[in-house]
Amino acid sequence: MKKELKDDYRRSLKSMDTEEGIDLAFYRPIGYRWAVLASRFGISPNAITIAAIFLGIGAGILFYFPNLWLNVAGMVLLIWANSFDSADGQLARLTKQYSRIGRILDGLCGDFWFAAIYLAIIFREIHFSGFFASHPWVIWILAVTTALCHTKQAAMADYYRQFHLYFLKGEEGSELDSASQLRRQLVESGITWRSNFFKRLTMGIYLAYTRQQEATSPAMQALRMELRRHFNGSDIPQEFRNDFRRESLPLMKYTNILSFNWRTITLFTSLFIGQPWLYFVAELTVFNALLIYMIVRHERLCNRLRLKLEEGIYG
Repeated sequence: MKKELKDDYRRSLKSMDTEEGIDLAFYRPIGYRWAVLASRFGISPNAITIAAIFLGIGAGILFYFPNLWLNVAGMVLLIWANSFDSADGQLARLTKQYSRIGRILDGLCGDFWFAAIYLAIIFREIHFSGFFASHPWVIWILAVTTALCHTKQAAMADYYRQFHLYFLKGEEGSELDSASQLRRQLVESGITWRSNFFKRLTMGIYLAYTRQQEATSPAMQALRMELRRHFNGSDIPQEFRNDFRRESLPLMKYTNILSFNWRTITLFTSLFIGQPWLYFVAELTVFNALLIYMIVRHERLCNRLRLKLEEGIYG
């Protein structure tokens, strides 16, 4: 029985290559228990995602108040929300309830959380901080710039993780998309703003999101094109997959740093010392430096492998 539970738990994970240490030690075990409970009651992954959105927004509201106990309550809500965000994906993998809408909702989940958190910090600093009360435009510029950087950081961390999973587990184990394919699917679906406003909106947002990822990774797109030319996008030799995994695996730690856990550790630290605006500074400096480093390393990796493909090393 224990072995069956252990195997079931491992099936709920994306892959050991891409899992982050804090997730494996804390969020994934909790998420798995939520997923099992939801499965018993017939609760869908999307329902869990929506619940996570409301919990995260509630956390953001509590971060507005310059009261440590209320902030700690917000931290608990945010941790709870992230355990749900872990559970929705684990439940989808266990029950095979995959959907494009589910992936879009999952991506928007963190955006809702951090939008609430950013607004809470802005108004907290304006209402309770001497400097920002006198110069509100400073915190607004700082927050908007940080939000744009945050969006790029999270998008690229997700993209590199999906690219790694594509070569590790194939199309079935990855959610790697292409903007051209999404655009074609959108046209062929015949969905209009009038016929299904919500679905048209979410598909449009996801298309823009994928375009942004592709525009930031030109060498990766050149490698994908070369793979399509050589292998028609499928039957990629195992030797190539192994080479990509070997070089990509050391970079996964950087994608994980740009994900949820280290952001919240930074956020919680800034709240504990009563200077939440410092979270924006950390995102603009440390996290942006990691993003640039990660992009450069991945682009070099893709260029090396593309040249090997052009030389016919992989057949």
